[in-house]
Parts: sequence; C-alpha cells; structure tokens
Amino acid sequence: MGKIHAGATLTPHFREFLPAWVAAQPWCAAPPEALRPTGFFRFEDPAGEVGVETHLLHDGQDVYQVPLTYRPAPLAGGVLVARAEHSVLGTRWIHDAVTDPVWIAAVLDLVARNGVSDFASRGPIGPAEARGRALRPVPFTPETITIDLDRRIVRDEPGDAAGVVTGWWHHDGVLVTGRLAVLRQTGPNT
Repeated sequence: MGKIHAGATLTPHFREFLPAWVAAQPWCAAPPEALRPTGFFRFEDPAGEVGVETHLLHDGQDVYQVPLTYRPAPLAGGVLVARAEHSVLGTRWIHDAVTDPVWIAAVLDLVARNGVSDFASRGPIGPAEARGRALRPVPFTPETITIDLDRRIVRDEPGDAAGVVTGWWHHDGVLVTGRLAVLRQTGPNT
C-alpha cells in the first residue's frame, strides 16, 4: 500500500473507529466526541507493502498525533487499532505504528536525511507535513536510537537529542506548528 488509491474507501472509516481508540489511551484527556481531524501526513514503505500515515486530531485545545500502519495481515507483537476493508486492497489490519518496524525505519530515515514526509490532505482535512532534522552526526538505527513520540503535540525544544521531528498543519485556517518526536541516542556511536 505504498500509493494512495484515488476514490478508494475504508470500512469502517477512520472517523468511526479512531476517536474512540484515541480517547481510550492513557495519553489522551479528551472524550471521543470531542476529537476532530485536523491533518495527516504519509511516509512511503520502500517495499510498497505497508501503508504508513499519521493522523492529527484536536479537541479544541490539544492536538494528538496518531501514527498508523496498514498491513495485509496482523503484525506479530503489534498493537491492533482496527481491522477494516479497503475497497481496492481488501482487508487491512491497522496498527499503532509505534509498534511497527516499517514506521520506525521511516522516522529514522526522515531524521537521518533531514527529510520531509509526503504531503497529504484529504477532503475537508487540510494538508500537514512532518520534517526531520538531525542534530548530531550519529547512526540512526533501531539499535542506537529511541524515538520519543509526542502523542500530545508540544512546542518545546528537544533538549539533549540526536534528532527531532517537527510538523505543521492547519487548524481553522491557521498554520500551526509543533514538535512531533525527539530521537535520543541509546546505543553506542558506531
């Protein structure tokens, strides 16, 4: 699912399952009926097998970041968010992306190359984008870096970090920015 299939549908739709799942998480302080989409961005899976998107939801005060991966089969050890039918690809298992090695590799690559996510917008949801920035010359591998995801997006500086992911999106027609993740070195600098 490396590409977007124009006109395809997902059943159930995100608005049907995502707010309830987000509201049930310990990092969310909002009830499901308060959560509204405000943007999303994508990463490409080099193998073209896994869809990788991050949804941004707001409750009128806070913005929550929900990275998801879409797979043709369940991910062993993954946290399942929902199972849905894609009108082109068939059944998709939708996982919390922080448990998916494809998402981890995409974020590490984004920061290592000072890259930008794929630009995306959908219907009334405005465009959003993530941007990686390496702050130190270290190897960005799962063995040497830990990704501290900001589930509730903040404006703070990253402090002592190897890299940072920042983003922008629109809320009520206003451009908003925030920190999405901090990458910290945990292993040897090899």
